[in-house]
Amino acid sequence: MPHGKLFGFLLLLLLLQPALALPPLQLYVEITPEGGTLKPPPGEYSGPVVIRKRITLDGGGKVTVNGGGSGSILTIEADGVVVRGLHLSHSGDSHDQVDAGILIKANDTVVQDNIIDDSLFGIHLSSAHGNQVIGNRISSKDRDVTLRGDGIRLWYSHENLIKDNVLDHTRDMVFSNSRENRIIGNRMTNSRISMELVFSPENEIRGNTFIDNYNGITVIYSDELTIADNHILRMRKLTGSGISVKESYDILIDNNEIAHCAVGLLATSPLEAENILTITNNLFTFNDVAAYFYGEKGGHQIHDNRFIDNFVDAMGSTTHTSRLNNWKGNYWDSYSGFDLNHDGVGDQPHRVYLYADSIWMERSMARFYRATPALTLIDFVERLIPSSEPDLMYMDPAPLMTPKH
Repeated sequence: MPHGKLFGFLLLLLLLQPALALPPLQLYVEITPEGGTLKPPPGEYSGPVVIRKRITLDGGGKVTVNGGGSGSILTIEADGVVVRGLHLSHSGDSHDQVDAGILIKANDTVVQDNIIDDSLFGIHLSSAHGNQVIGNRISSKDRDVTLRGDGIRLWYSHENLIKDNVLDHTRDMVFSNSRENRIIGNRMTNSRISMELVFSPENEIRGNTFIDNYNGITVIYSDELTIADNHILRMRKLTGSGISVKESYDILIDNNEIAHCAVGLLATSPLEAENILTITNNLFTFNDVAAYFYGEKGGHQIHDNRFIDNFVDAMGSTTHTSRLNNWKGNYWDSYSGFDLNHDGVGDQPHRVYLYADSIWMERSMARFYRATPALTLIDFVERLIPSSEPDLMYMDPAPLMTPKH
């Protein structure tokens, strides 16, 4: 059909819409030429919408697209599309179909400054590469956290920029089989897993803020990551951890603030000597256990960190697990040594032995009695007159007298 006739036909359809029905945004998309810009008049439109050609869709912050409770609200299938300034609401309810506010199945798109709410999943990238997802505000449907969808989900999607998005009351942020993405400056609150990476190597996770979620950053079979400059706060569930690393190697964990978590850092021992974690310049504070290491080999490089006001600074699944890590130049608020030559480093190593602490470490039910007078008395007597030689849990040969920053 010639373009002029198509325009007239679509205009007629718009005029024939029932007075109370929302105009379909898909019609406006169809009459926008390749490479053109669509700025719909302010108001509410019906979805779903599918974009199959390179256009710019700009809502200017005044356009709402109602998905009608079925499927994904907006789907991008053409490379180079720009979508910004929209309010997308009321997606479908299917986890199997991954009903989302925005589904991206294309490359080199820009999805920026949109508001997505009452949407099961927020933004889903499926085999989509080189996209920019920037400055969007995302929330899921009002239901239990386990029944929500992921705020941002990447599946086999590489080299994307996920930046400055705000997620609240979603489920997880998931990266599956997705490499070389940059996840920068995002904020996520009141959700389940702040970020989960599965078989997703070479990603950069920097400058994000995660607060009041069940878990922080969970890494599974994902190597060569940079996890730096993040704020991970109040992961208080019994099994909650700020950063959890399983069978993943060559990871830099640098300059993060990890506070008020059940476990600050949970890491497995490397299988090979070269497959270590480098843990530097982090602040661990007000955690039940700042760092817990599972396995038998140890070997992680743990330098220049600050351990302040934690109930326990470090422990392992066996006594020598934490001892075999390379500890050096950390600040410990529990260090009781001196610095007689005033070089900023303690004259004696910081040694931590296992006394009565083992009661609650080995018997989870005893956690309730931590810091009680009874357990404190037992610990004091053990330290004063040990019934046997205590086990050395770990040693820092060069503890700092004051924190670096």
